[in-house]
Amino acid sequence: MRYISNKGSTASSSSPAELISMPLSAKLQDNLDRLQVLFNSCSDLVIREFSFGEPYQQGLLIYFDGLTDKKQIDSHLLKPLLLELNMQNNEALQFQPDMDILRHVQDHILSVSDLKNLHTLQEVCRHITSGDTVFLIDGYSTGLAAGTRSWQGRAVQTPDNEVTVFGPKEGLSETLRFNTANLRRRLKSTQFKINSLVLGRISQTDVAICYIEGIAPPDLVAGVKARMEEIDIDAILDTGCLAELIVDHKWTIFTQTEHTEKPDRICGQLLEGKVCLMVDGSPMALILPISFPEYLISPEDYYVHFIPASLFRMLRFISFMLALTLPSLYVAIISYHHEMIPTPLLLTIAATRQGIPFPAFIEALLLEATFEMLREAGLRLPRAVGPAVSIVGALIIGDAAVRAGLVSTPMVVVIAFTGIASFVSPSYNASIIIRISRFGFLFAAAMLGFLGIVIALILMLLRMASLSSFGLPYLAPMAPLNLQQMGDILVRRPWFKSFKRPYFDGMQNVIRQKNPANDGSKII
Repeated sequence: MRYISNKGSTASSSSPAELISMPLSAKLQDNLDRLQVLFNSCSDLVIREFSFGEPYQQGLLIYFDGLTDKKQIDSHLLKPLLLELNMQNNEALQFQPDMDILRHVQDHILSVSDLKNLHTLQEVCRHITSGDTVFLIDGYSTGLAAGTRSWQGRAVQTPDNEVTVFGPKEGLSETLRFNTANLRRRLKSTQFKINSLVLGRISQTDVAICYIEGIAPPDLVAGVKARMEEIDIDAILDTGCLAELIVDHKWTIFTQTEHTEKPDRICGQLLEGKVCLMVDGSPMALILPISFPEYLISPEDYYVHFIPASLFRMLRFISFMLALTLPSLYVAIISYHHEMIPTPLLLTIAATRQGIPFPAFIEALLLEATFEMLREAGLRLPRAVGPAVSIVGALIIGDAAVRAGLVSTPMVVVIAFTGIASFVSPSYNASIIIRISRFGFLFAAAMLGFLGIVIALILMLLRMASLSSFGLPYLAPMAPLNLQQMGDILVRRPWFKSFKRPYFDGMQNVIRQKNPANDGSKII
């Protein structure tokens, strides 16, 4: 067994870029010299040279330590070649001058289930760095890649960012093949397709495109693949990097893809004609296309009775509007529209604001900025102390600010209520939009009161209406209005009435289930 030293090899004067594009040579030593140049200073690369068969043939195994299962290499590659083959006494199984030894080894000796033929050094490097073991034989310009991948990965756990009471608790992990298997276990149909490609010149990251053939629009699938193939970048390390490269509109705070860690949510979206992208090394999957109202829909809605699920969904939409506009409404009323406040409440607010050195806008801005800092601190600190710091910090700072006369008590109550309303959103993407847009509404309210809020809301809606996610309008089905699909946005449509999928252009199969009623009832 040989480990590559830090000195490398000078057998070839060609550059690595020239070598990697070369085909495999029929001379084993040439292949070895080229691989030593390509993997120079790679101390974790293992090369095993040996002789096997009768008459002896020179062979070579090459793999990365830590990415492969050594027991599988010993049991299914080395042992059959070194022991079992040499112990065979049947002359028919011995190597004859005109025998295709590579084909014989592949078909009759190696007991690895996953074997692939390799013809170029680029393919060899790709499989080695992915955890496979490459087997080369002297006299053959074709190699074999044996599937021996094995590495430490995080076990399946409950997602921290998408907590649900009902429904599956499984989450994705950082291993791509485990994630695709998790989907395959739920969608056992042959229509469920997983297309793989490699992105990143240096990272060579595996990416999976998942969709259901016959449901997902062919133009959507083809468009996603075309955008993925146009990516030319050094590395793709997470789905967030991928999302920025393929979306329709890049210069906007409105995200056009959905991130999720829940396999059941992915399957539900695939059944509605969506496409899912998964990146090796990332526990987050991308769902596209997506419309903004879907950010306020929780997967748990479909696991509980439709009446409470509909009430909770309406509560989320109301909470979204409160989290977006409540501080700005308070600033507008205090600054411009005193007549809208009942007299007893106005006197109470005026009493609490006596001695406050700042106008209501500066008050709200300071508290909002402090609240955002506390939220970020709670996320970045260790889990054991993060929530405690956030809660204690909010209580102490809020109480101290009121006692010091820097802010008024009603403003603290408004900001606290706004924070609670923002936590109701089940999607982190929607929460980001709220947190950023809220400051814009504050500035508009400080300048023009209610008029400013209305103008800011109109501009926001116009911007959202101008966006699309892979051809799907960002405000669909509200703009353009689709009453049939609105039946499953503001409220949760019961399963016994869900006869059609949410339709968008190009979908081939819109029937979710057959209507069991034969009384002429209308399908909704």
